[in-house]
Amino acid sequence: MEVEARHQAILARARAEGRVSVTTLAPELGVAVETLRRDLKILADRGVVQRVYGGAVAVETAGFETDLDFRSASDVTEKHRVATAAAQRRQGAETVYIDEGATPQFIAEALVGSGPMTVVTPSLPVATRLSVEPDVTVLLLGGRVRGHTQGTVDHWAVRMLGELVVDLAYIGANGISRDHGVTTQDPAVAAVKRAAIERSRRRILFGAHTKFGASSLCRFAELRDFEAVVTGVELPAAEAHRYAALGAPVLRV
Repeated sequence: MEVEARHQAILARARAEGRVSVTTLAPELGVAVETLRRDLKILADRGVVQRVYGGAVAVETAGFETDLDFRSASDVTEKHRVATAAAQRRQGAETVYIDEGATPQFIAEALVGSGPMTVVTPSLPVATRLSVEPDVTVLLLGGRVRGHTQGTVDHWAVRMLGELVVDLAYIGANGISRDHGVTTQDPAVAAVKRAAIERSRRRILFGAHTKFGASSLCRFAELRDFEAVVTGVELPAAEAHRYAALGAPVLRV
């Protein structure tokens, strides 16, 4: 197999399955493990995959995005830990913004029973889950619904956020990079996230360890915009310290 054809095959597998394992994929492609590691380095330099222990994960870009079902089934244990730790930092906030995506659904679940609150969200699944709670008032942002995440975007959502003042915002990202800041792959999503950050007194960034070192098309924030970043212990401590030096403590849970 030619090199570029092999790179395309690796990328297709990563995007279909979320991640690839060096020891599994190398024999399937008929190449040595070291050859595949070099391939992954090239793809990582191109920004389409991110190296992780034992292989690589696909990076979400302007042309590629995983859907909500896939996100809800990947890194589940880590995402639950992150969600629980993030929810514990509510610290009496009465109005809470919860972002779209899979981990936000886990955050919503972790917040149940933590006391009365008003939740602002672009996420249909979050709104549906919390709307049945007697001590939770849900404000669902209007706008176009994105099929991949079941989240609302565009000027309707941004305009509605512009009329609110939120105590605490839980913000997710597709990429968290020391060089490129906090990014997402869709300009419409970036606009909503940016508006939520601007209208919130406190902001917490959350994400699985695979988000770190990745970058997508649209930068919407810097790490210093958040009071804390919550991720899993899968992110090496030394790497967490490097990110914390940019302005927000990184909590590994």
